[in-house]
Amino acid sequence: MSAPVAVAPEPLIRVRELSKTFGSNRALDRVSLEIYPAEVVALLGANGAGKSTLVKILAGSQNADAGEILVEGQPRHFSSPLSARRVGIVAVHQQINEGIAPGLSVAENLLLDELCKPDANFWLNRKRLLERAASIAAGLGLSLPLEQPIEHLGQAERQLVVLARAFALQPRLLILDEPTAALSDAEAQRLFGLIDTLRSRGVAILYISHRLSDLQRVADRAIVLRDGRLAGEFSARQLPEAVHAMLGQALAAHVYTPQVAGREVLKLSAIKVLPRSKAFDLTLHENEVVVLTGLLGAGKTEIAEVLFGLRSLAEGRVQLAGVDWQPGSPRQAIRSGVFYAAEDRASHSLVPDFSLRRTLTLPFLERFTRGGFIRNRAEAAAVEAQVAALGIKTAGIDVPMTALSGGNQQKVVLGRWLLGEGRVLILDEPFQGVDVRARREIGQLLRESAKGRATLVICADVDEALEIADRILLVRDHAVVAEYPRAGLNRAELVAALAGSDVTEHSPHATPRSRASA
Repeated sequence: MSAPVAVAPEPLIRVRELSKTFGSNRALDRVSLEIYPAEVVALLGANGAGKSTLVKILAGSQNADAGEILVEGQPRHFSSPLSARRVGIVAVHQQINEGIAPGLSVAENLLLDELCKPDANFWLNRKRLLERAASIAAGLGLSLPLEQPIEHLGQAERQLVVLARAFALQPRLLILDEPTAALSDAEAQRLFGLIDTLRSRGVAILYISHRLSDLQRVADRAIVLRDGRLAGEFSARQLPEAVHAMLGQALAAHVYTPQVAGREVLKLSAIKVLPRSKAFDLTLHENEVVVLTGLLGAGKTEIAEVLFGLRSLAEGRVQLAGVDWQPGSPRQAIRSGVFYAAEDRASHSLVPDFSLRRTLTLPFLERFTRGGFIRNRAEAAAVEAQVAALGIKTAGIDVPMTALSGGNQQKVVLGRWLLGEGRVLILDEPFQGVDVRARREIGQLLRESAKGRATLVICADVDEALEIADRILLVRDHAVVAEYPRAGLNRAELVAALAGSDVTEHSPHATPRSRASA
C-alpha cells in the first residue's frame, strides 16, 4: 500500500500582480506573493520600496490600481479597514498615532473596536469597560493606567496599547509594521513570545522591521521589495542575502572609531528629575556621542525634556559651558544652543503640509528674514546645501514632507538642527522606522558632525546604541545608574545590564553613576 501523498497547505493570502501609482511614482509594480497560516513572513525593503503601500492595500486603507487579493482562494476587495478586519486582516501601522483616539482614556482606546460596534451600549457600563480593558492589557502582561487620558502615555506605551488591541481582535493575518520601534529589548522579547503563541494557533503574521535581530528571532522566511517590485524570497537562514537584495548591494561591516572627548559642555550635578527619583551626575563633552538607554518607562525622555525646558527639574544644578543654566521653555533652550528632536517625529517635528524647505528652516527663520520678509534665495541656498550634505533624496526642496520616505524625513529633522549653532544636540529615538542603510547614514552624520558639540541620543535598541555611542549610560527609575565606555563593551553585557537589578555584577566595564548607589 502506497504512502499517502502530502497535500501542500493552501495560502491564507494570495496577492496577484498588485500595482499602485501616486502621480509619476509607481509605488507597487505587479507584486505577487503568498502568506500561509502559522508562519511569520518578514517584509523587507529600503525606505520608499513600497512596503507601507502594500500594507495599506492589504489592510483596506488604500485601493490598488490593478491586481487582486485572494483570501483562502476567494477574491476580496477591501473598501475600508473595517472590511479587511471582517475577514481577519488586522494591521498595526508604523505611525502609532494613527491607531490612537485622542481625548479618550487608555481603557477606551483598548476597546475602541468594540465600542464602535452597533451594540456598543453594553460597553458604556464603566465597570464592565474597565474589566474588559484590564483583561486585554493582561493578555500582553501590561500594567496600564486605564482611566488616564491616552495623551498621558509615552510613545512606547501607546504602541503597546495598539498592539494589545490588535491581538484582542483575534486576527487571521496580523500585520505588524515596525512593532518594536519604540520598545526596549525586554518589551520586544515579550512581544516575540506573543507572536510565537499566535503562530502556534495558526495565525499568519506579516512582520515589517529594519532590525535584523528582530527578523532573526521571529521570521520563517523573508520577502523583499525594491523600487516597488518583488526582489526575491528568502528562507530564514538567508537573511543576510535578503538584506543584500533589499539594498542592491552588500552592507559594509560597521567599524567603530572612538572620539576624543573635548571641553565640558553640559554638567548636571545631584540631579533629580522627579522628587522621588535618585540623584545623579552627568557630564557631556564636545566631540562625543553619548547614548541614554533603558527599559520602557525608565525616564530617558524625561531627562531630555528637562534639558529642553519642557519639564521642571525637581532638584539639582545644571551648568552650560560653566554657567548655571535652566531653560524655562524650548525657546530659551534653542537660543542657548540646546536643540532637541522628540521621539514622535510625526507629532513633534513635522508640521502637516509643510514643505521640506520650511520644515528644515523653521526654528531659524529669523536667520533668513530681513524687514519682516523671508529672503527666499538665502533660505533655498542653505536648504539645498543641507540636502546635498545629508544625502536627502527628494524631487525638490519645496515638496511636502509627506512625499519623503521615513529615512529622508529623519535626515531633514537632523539637518534642521545642524543649521543652527548648537552646543548640545539631543535626539530621542532618531532611527525609528528607517532602514538599515539610512540608519548607518544618519549615525555617520551624527558622528561626523559631532566636533565642537555635545550629542545626547536616546536609544532603546541595543544594536543602535552600540553602533553610534562613545559612552552608554543606563537609565533606571529616572536616574542614570551606570556608565559604559563603548570600547570593549559587547551586546551580551549591555542586554544583561538592562535586564538585571545590579548593573555592576553584569559587566566589568560598568561604572555606578547614581549618587544613591555610589
